[in-house]
Amino acid sequence: RNSRIIDRKIKSTDSSRCILKLLLSFCGNVMCLKSSFLSFYSFTQKYPPVKFLSEKDRKRILITGGAGFVGSHLTDKLMMDGHEVTVVDNFFTGRKRNVEHWIGHENFELINHDVVEPLYIEVDQIYHLASPASPPNYMYNPIKTLKTNTIGTLNMLGLAKRVGARLLLASTSEVYGDPEMHPQNEDYWGHVNPIGPRACYDEGKRVAETMCYAYMKQEGVEVRVARIFNTFGSRMHMNDGRVVSNFILQALQGEPLTVYGSGSQTRAFQYVSDLVNGLVSLMNSNISSPVNLGNPEEHTILEFAQLIKSLVGNRSHIQFLPEAQDDPQRRRPDIRKAKMLLGWEPVVPLEEGLNKTIQYFSRELEHQANNQYIPKPKAARMKKGRPRHN
Repeated sequence: RNSRIIDRKIKSTDSSRCILKLLLSFCGNVMCLKSSFLSFYSFTQKYPPVKFLSEKDRKRILITGGAGFVGSHLTDKLMMDGHEVTVVDNFFTGRKRNVEHWIGHENFELINHDVVEPLYIEVDQIYHLASPASPPNYMYNPIKTLKTNTIGTLNMLGLAKRVGARLLLASTSEVYGDPEMHPQNEDYWGHVNPIGPRACYDEGKRVAETMCYAYMKQEGVEVRVARIFNTFGSRMHMNDGRVVSNFILQALQGEPLTVYGSGSQTRAFQYVSDLVNGLVSLMNSNISSPVNLGNPEEHTILEFAQLIKSLVGNRSHIQFLPEAQDDPQRRRPDIRKAKMLLGWEPVVPLEEGLNKTIQYFSRELEHQANNQYIPKPKAARMKKGRPRHN
């Protein structure tokens, strides 16, 4: 009887060994397949060219809102310059496809996170761009817009303080409101309606600037503040409500170009690559006071509509609609400070930038016509009034 028990144990042990060998063999095959797949993926994955930087020159950089229009172009530049870039975005207006060409690169990381919640990460520089920036998007949820620009900025300043990072705030020309000074320089305090439909964005950015300088004075945090004027280029949302995207989309689709008011309001438009160069220059400078980044070449809205019509080759008429509330009548940056201290000024001619943007919008419309999937921004909910020219 004892011998039979011993025989059973031996057979059981042998069976266990066989099963173990089979499992190890299976795992080995899976690991080989995984290794082969990763090798193949790494071999076939094509990234834009990236400069090599040594450890002492390479920075760890956080970009909040880095999957958005401006943020994704900034990501491209910093990645190609050889830095380690972490993009944080909650994808309210940002899109993964704006940065998908970097996914898998050893210097790149993408985090789905809302800056209203604290973030714990080790970085050297923070570009704080997180915020809806077009009127329909920031008016869609004004309380959320305020939270992003106040609590979100507070969280990023707290992070900068903890890790000793330098923070650049992407502020806006909207801090000047409907200006009574023309052109607007950095010493102008602005003319803003604090309870108007745009106040959630205008005042949110003004408070964000106040927070930056409070942290600088009280806690010694290094801050940079860029007051960004109207910017356009590829990766803009087609229906974000801005004047450039509105006119181009309407012209390409053969619809009337809608102008609010008489069209005599003026704006100054810069191409996105110029803005990105300005942001990087400001971050790496010793200038802690606000700096205007924009194109001083001023055009009326009506002139701009006619220019886009001619570039697209559209024969649609221009439709005039009632003027929107709190629509600034004149907007033009004084960039003498950026020129003198940063050596920066826009270099991309307006028509060249518009042609690139028109080509981008044409491709997007073509993809849609061919039933190819294109992520769409969340629909904006307009309660009262009309979108103004931004």
